[in-house]
Amino acid sequence: MSLIRVEVGKWMKSMLIRDGIFLTMDPAQPVVEGCMTVENGRITFIGQNVPEDKTFAEVIDGKNRLFMPGLINTHNHAAMSLLRGYADDLALKVWLEEKMWPNEAKFTDEDVRWGALLSIVEMIKSGTTCFVDMYDHMDEVAGAVEMSGIRACLTRGMIGLGGEDEQRAKLAEARAFVENWHGQADGRITTMMSPHAPYTCPPAFIRQIVETARELNVPIHTHMSETASEVEWNVKEYGKRPVEHLLELGVFDGPCLVAHAVHLNNEEIDILREHDVKVSHNPGSNLKLASGIARVPDMLQKGITVSIGTDSSASNNNLDMFEEIRLAALIHKGVSGDPTAVPAEQALRMGTVMGAEALWLEDVGILKPGMKADLIALDMSEAHWYPSGHYISHLVYAASARDVTDVWVDGRPLMRNRELVTLDEERIKWEFQKRFERIMA
Repeated sequence: MSLIRVEVGKWMKSMLIRDGIFLTMDPAQPVVEGCMTVENGRITFIGQNVPEDKTFAEVIDGKNRLFMPGLINTHNHAAMSLLRGYADDLALKVWLEEKMWPNEAKFTDEDVRWGALLSIVEMIKSGTTCFVDMYDHMDEVAGAVEMSGIRACLTRGMIGLGGEDEQRAKLAEARAFVENWHGQADGRITTMMSPHAPYTCPPAFIRQIVETARELNVPIHTHMSETASEVEWNVKEYGKRPVEHLLELGVFDGPCLVAHAVHLNNEEIDILREHDVKVSHNPGSNLKLASGIARVPDMLQKGITVSIGTDSSASNNNLDMFEEIRLAALIHKGVSGDPTAVPAEQALRMGTVMGAEALWLEDVGILKPGMKADLIALDMSEAHWYPSGHYISHLVYAASARDVTDVWVDGRPLMRNRELVTLDEERIKWEFQKRFERIMA
């Protein structure tokens, strides 16, 4: 049983998709009924008529299919799939300190490899073409990304609760990871530097991470203001809330993506806007851990780039971005009493265009000529897609991950007709279960 079915780096075919519906996320041409062409991994044409005098290595019938940009998951810990269902219905502090960290300490390179691969299988099958991962054993995650064909922004997360020797070792490992992997896998892998959170990293350690990120010219990614108790702890320990604390440590002086940002006041939202800090909104995980509901409408109104992430499948407990997009559209209506708080189109942009913006990726997230061919196809033949024509509404409020039939990254097929092309799903599930049983023994 082979793990890799197709050598993804060798896929250079040209492709024509004809007779499809294309939801482009491009305001200049939002919906196209017609065809799309792809050459050398990039979209070369999208319009009503098939280009003349062109031959293609592959022609795809797009009948009853909706094509759209692949979903972008801006916060995840992929290998935590090994702990899915292990510790539900707990507050974040108890969940982390008593359940997650003791078991994660048992993880080996192989555990992380198969945990990450299982999550990549889940993400591809649910229409995600790019994800952020913050974790340990990151060479294994990068290897899994490389072999699968998916796109990812990867970072070695650093908890600084140990001594200075341990901090130096983690920082050196994070530096080496950036130097070894940034731009690898035909450019599908980018990297960041990640202090885990203000409550797990002393100020001096965060400053060192900031200096290293600036030296390597990569962004910073961190958890921030996820719970009210975290904010209260920061005030008690440092005399200031997390946003002001990170601002003074220089975290916002360069590109920065923060996860959660649930508990913010007006002044903090203004600080994030002024420093162009990107936010990953994780509605499912925040609801399940009772962390609260982020002020997403207020952040959007201020012009902050708010993207969507699933967090790990140990806290969510799935990696279904369609579910997260729907939650982002629904929960803010419910808590605000305003049905226009996050419209369907806005939620969909958060999971596509704004996800690309949050990761500083300039050529994904939209279907138009010149962009990379990261796209997915959904089957519109099922009853919940009728009446036909309300594409954005149906995607956000009616569709699900099970509707995804095909996935391409850089124009390479990762899934065809619900069958993975680059990975052996059955072997991955078998190897994964074996590692899970060892950890739980």
